[in-house]
Amino acid sequence: MMASVDAAALDNPFWSALSTLHAGIARVDGAVRRYPAEYAPFLGVADADVDVAPALDRLLVADESVYLLGVACAVPAGWTMEAFQPLAQMVCDAPLAKAAGPPILPLDESHRADLLALTALVYPHYFRERTQDMGRYFGIYEDGRLAAIIGERLGTGPSRELSAICTHPDFLGRGYARRLTAMLANDLLARGVQPFLHVSHANARAKGLYEAMGFRLRRDIGFWSLRKPAATAT
Repeated sequence: MMASVDAAALDNPFWSALSTLHAGIARVDGAVRRYPAEYAPFLGVADADVDVAPALDRLLVADESVYLLGVACAVPAGWTMEAFQPLAQMVCDAPLAKAAGPPILPLDESHRADLLALTALVYPHYFRERTQDMGRYFGIYEDGRLAAIIGERLGTGPSRELSAICTHPDFLGRGYARRLTAMLANDLLARGVQPFLHVSHANARAKGLYEAMGFRLRRDIGFWSLRKPAATAT
């Protein structure tokens, strides 16, 4: 049986993951939590109405940018916040149809260089040196090359985010993303964990794939970048 998912946790996914699943690596200052930069450029705030300016100043270095999801904060003087188009937060409630294809391999330390090379090519903004350590990652190799990947990133006890679902341009159109997504979503459901993911509405191809597979739109969720000003000379 799937565990009951806390809606508030999905509404504030960075904060929720940093308070539970990834609490051990979180950098915390009051009502602000962030991932170390080598893991992910993500920051969460407990509540949009809390004054977090001093904590933000301590947690970010000069000219550093981070992303917020679901809950934004007041912008400190001199800082820059950019609001992007909301993302589609989608969830999977029932097992997905399996897709045939090549073997799916768990990716470990021996695959890190291949994983970083692929994400640098097709998923460059959010994947960092230690993102792989945030959860399980899986891939499909074709002709000795890493052709497609999927991984786990955010989450709490009863929920887990599917992330970095991407295919090398040389291997598009072979159904690898569908195969990987069905495998991992079904594995999580079998464990009683609800899979969820985030996708841009502008990425109609990917969003359409997830809808066709059986994911449903839970909500549109706000997405922002926040940049601390560069240090000034004294």
